[in-house]
Amino acid sequence: MQPSGNLHIGNYLGALKTWARIQYDYEPIFCVVDQHAITVYQEPKELQEKIEDVAALYVAAGIDPEHSAVFVQSSVAAHVELAWVFTCVTPMGWLSRMTQFKAKSETQESVGTGLFVYPALMAADILLYQAQVVPVGEDQAQHLELTRDIAQRFNSVYGETFQVPKTELPVVGERIMGLDDPTQKMSKSAPGSNHAIGLLDPPSRIKKLIGRAVTDTKPAVDFDDLGAGVANLITIFQAFSGWRDDQVQGEFSGSQYGALKKAVTEAVVAKLEPIQKRFEELTSDRAVIRELLGKGAERVAPIAESTMKQVRQRVGLYSG
Repeated sequence: MQPSGNLHIGNYLGALKTWARIQYDYEPIFCVVDQHAITVYQEPKELQEKIEDVAALYVAAGIDPEHSAVFVQSSVAAHVELAWVFTCVTPMGWLSRMTQFKAKSETQESVGTGLFVYPALMAADILLYQAQVVPVGEDQAQHLELTRDIAQRFNSVYGETFQVPKTELPVVGERIMGLDDPTQKMSKSAPGSNHAIGLLDPPSRIKKLIGRAVTDTKPAVDFDDLGAGVANLITIFQAFSGWRDDQVQGEFSGSQYGALKKAVTEAVVAKLEPIQKRFEELTSDRAVIRELLGKGAERVAPIAESTMKQVRQRVGLYSG
């Protein structure tokens, strides 16, 4: 995840919760991608603090740093070294087709080159560690497919070097939509103060945000024809409470929206409380987080260097 904006419940339900659940099935690597964040301007001091905050939230949400490597992208220089090699074998047409670049560039007068080529860096993030499985959602499927294309192109030109990651994505978490616009996925970069519930938001703010959430023109919950806003609130409640479909329908069918919002608020607050408490413990002494990140970088650096040694030999870069 990028250390820009504030992580929200969509990040937790869509990724962090799943990562924590499946981590012991793999030898996982979790990276805070600060170099991706600077494709748009970030205030330097704030960015450094956000990097540590995101790492702390990884752990607070259930990532076990004793089992899983947690580190910062820029701590391992091989990420950008490999990304440069990939930009040299990736046709511009492939990058031009990336939907996220199109969407972002259309809303800005001018964009940096980094925004155009950052999918090559994303590919490097994955292929540098010979990753076999990449647990991302549908919105990142295009980038994963590009990663596969880059790996196959490099292997074709220079010889078998990279593990091509699986296209089958592990089951990911719920797709959470914006509270103010339930037709759009909840996003850290979306404008508007009523859009997302931050993982560190206090109960009073959570209550306020859910209270203002878009619902429907109908007077009560109708499971035969749920409006997008009501469906989103139901999804959030079910994800945080763990209730089955029949339990949810039995409880809320015909309910007024006020009762639904109250239940959603209570479920969200109850689940976020221990995460927030753990986050406060971790960030009360920043040295703890820095040590954790340092150890994570030390664990993955040999894997990265092994890959880069082979890449340099394949490409013909000078080794001295």
